[in-house]
Amino acid sequence: MKVLLDLQYLNVATTGIKTYMMELAHAALAYPHPDIEWVFSHDPEEQSADQTFKGPQTKIHRLNYHMDYFRWKEFQLPDLIKKHQPDVLICADFVSPAASLPCRRLTVIHDAFFWQMPQNYPKWWRTYFLSLIRKGLKEDTEIITTTEYSRKSLYKYLKKIYPMTVIHQAPKKLANGVDPSFLENHGLKSQQYFLHIGTFDKRKNLPLLVRSFADFLKKTDSNFKLVLAGGAGQSTQMNDKPVVNELVAELHLQDKVILPGYVSDAQVRSLYENGFGYVFPSENEGFGIPIVEAMAFGLPVIHSDQPALMEVAGQAGLAVKTGDQQDLTEKMILLSSENSRLETMIEKGKEQSKKFSSKNFIEGFQTVILKN
Repeated sequence: MKVLLDLQYLNVATTGIKTYMMELAHAALAYPHPDIEWVFSHDPEEQSADQTFKGPQTKIHRLNYHMDYFRWKEFQLPDLIKKHQPDVLICADFVSPAASLPCRRLTVIHDAFFWQMPQNYPKWWRTYFLSLIRKGLKEDTEIITTTEYSRKSLYKYLKKIYPMTVIHQAPKKLANGVDPSFLENHGLKSQQYFLHIGTFDKRKNLPLLVRSFADFLKKTDSNFKLVLAGGAGQSTQMNDKPVVNELVAELHLQDKVILPGYVSDAQVRSLYENGFGYVFPSENEGFGIPIVEAMAFGLPVIHSDQPALMEVAGQAGLAVKTGDQQDLTEKMILLSSENSRLETMIEKGKEQSKKFSSKNFIEGFQTVILKN
């Protein structure tokens, strides 16, 4: 069985989809199956390192990228299929070619955000991208998604019922080593800060986290800090970074809320290994990779009761009512004051994180690939 994995999108992917595609490619190589031959459209490391369409962009630059993406999906990828003649095509970035293909398609649709939160995307771009998604869902297509929550959400919005399988993904494998100076440079002490890593998208509810942390400091008189690592939201509509910056200044938390921007693997590892707790108040997620990462490092997790996060955390996290500032503050206080609860959460979290291994991830795909 020959399988072609489309990795073109790695040249711009920066968030969870990048992790998904890289870990899928790595797992395919690490856990080969005797009945499956993998063909990659691109070398994953080289494609990920391509800077052609990354960084600050003009309108012309963005337009050139969209044209490049369209050419790939609708012309170059079908040509590659003719060349390699795979039995299965996997597109892990929502979009499969609109052209008729002589092979099965496994299209990964990670979440239903484009339907659920239209206000977070430029209207023209959302219309265009949804059109690409729908045109690629044809012939012998099976959808792969990340959680039961995403599966149910997609069935609600897709006009046609497609076979759909949930495969839980694996988190990114962080490079070995830590950055010994990173914590010191930001005035951080081990076990003395709450952590969040990710973009400042509006759905992440980071202004709520800042307000809850301010209340936490007032009620506990502690020396804790809050680290919000990551870059701006993915579009002007989605970006809450300016709101967070203004809120930090308004609440006089400049010395308490640390905003280091994008962080390297070594810095991420340093943050996870020395943090007190991970806080994930997001109002909508398709999966929630940081929950698995944090738990694997022995970091207790406070998360919203959003369905995907509840599914990924199992019974190992401390759930708060989504959007409830007071509840979040109370859970942060609870975590900081009950050592027995803390220890139990750490142990449960380590066990829960083992379910999301690279081996389990690729075996999910192998089962789908070989079932017909």
